Amino acid sequence: MNYNVNEKGYYGEFGGAFIPEMLYPNVEELRQKYLSVMAEPDFIKEFNQLLKDYVGRPSPLYYAKRLSKKYNTKIYLKREDLNHTGAHKINNTIGQILMAKRLGKTRIIAETGAGQHGVATATVCALMGLECIVYMGEIDIARQAPNVARMKMLGAKVVPALSGSRTLKDATNEAIRDWINNPVNTHYIIGSAIGPHPYPDMVTRFQSVISEEIKWQLKEQEGTENPDYVVACIGGGSNAAGTYYHFLHEQDVKIIAVEAAGLGVDSGESAATSVLGKEGIIHGCKTLLMQTKDGQITEPYSISAGLDYPGVGPMHAHLAKTGRAEFMAITDDEAMTAGLELCQLEGIIPAIETSHALAIFEQRTFKPDDVIVVSLSGRGDKDLDTYIKYFKL
Repeated sequence: MNYNVNEKGYYGEFGGAFIPEMLYPNVEELRQKYLSVMAEPDFIKEFNQLLKDYVGRPSPLYYAKRLSKKYNTKIYLKREDLNHTGAHKINNTIGQILMAKRLGKTRIIAETGAGQHGVATATVCALMGLECIVYMGEIDIARQAPNVARMKMLGAKVVPALSGSRTLKDATNEAIRDWINNPVNTHYIIGSAIGPHPYPDMVTRFQSVISEEIKWQLKEQEGTENPDYVVACIGGGSNAAGTYYHFLHEQDVKIIAVEAAGLGVDSGESAATSVLGKEGIIHGCKTLLMQTKDGQITEPYSISAGLDYPGVGPMHAHLAKTGRAEFMAITDDEAMTAGLELCQLEGIIPAIETSHALAIFEQRTFKPDDVIVVSLSGRGDKDLDTYIKYFKL
């Protein structure tokens, strides 16, 4: 079984490029050039140099001693929260801004939910002196105010999406509209492992630095490159894609993907795509998608602004369908409790997205000698307001 993308842009039956004719030249240019550009020695050198000196990689692989003791197993945290800008998102935006420059693009657009991808995009645009427009749902703008301020300080223009649920899905729709209207000079930096081919594969490859580092870091600490489990939260799924990438074909490594159940999988207020989704097309790719019987997209819900997406990246849809990954759904309450627990056991305040991944330890039991690596995808600064209101701090 192959878990990587094939030459036609599919992961099994998921993926592809379902795009308006106006976008065909852009996407086709990217598809034809992305692998050769990424293989250029100059590109690799510049990408790795920026990851090291600007982002601060490698990010530590931290053995969480008190958390491990509580759950009687070995828990390692891959500290993506320590990257510049506070999450994994910067790995991909650095890669894509270098790609955009080599394709001669002068204007950058992006979508963002939790604001982390928007901040990471605004950051690299400031670094490279390129115009930056970020689309963000009106509701997310309200609940992620610190990140909106950061984007503006970095020189980006933040445009509210006022349609639909006014969250991530709608911000993505607006970004795609912009791209159709400005096809020649604009590169769309998609923040997740979603969108028309080659985006899911390109984003995954830029994020695969995460699993690449896990292998040698674990070798140093445990004497083996392969953990028993790799765990990550999934919205669209870029931090997860990067965490899983080098383990996809290692059958002894079990993969756990954690989705947002919101108020409960059957509550009607959820974002658990693997359970509630059926095959459909969203934002240029065929994947699992929450939809009504007549194919209208269902509004997702999660307390975390980064996980309330109605679909999931095509690689993850393939992992779900084939059974390669075990999908778990975590409620708002379970995630918030797990987030606070990490604060108080390890002195680390995680993003609410990450807290979903941490909540699995209350749900299932692991063996004492199991080595579990959890992607600590982001830090909780952006979510302090939500934490404050929830816990009445």
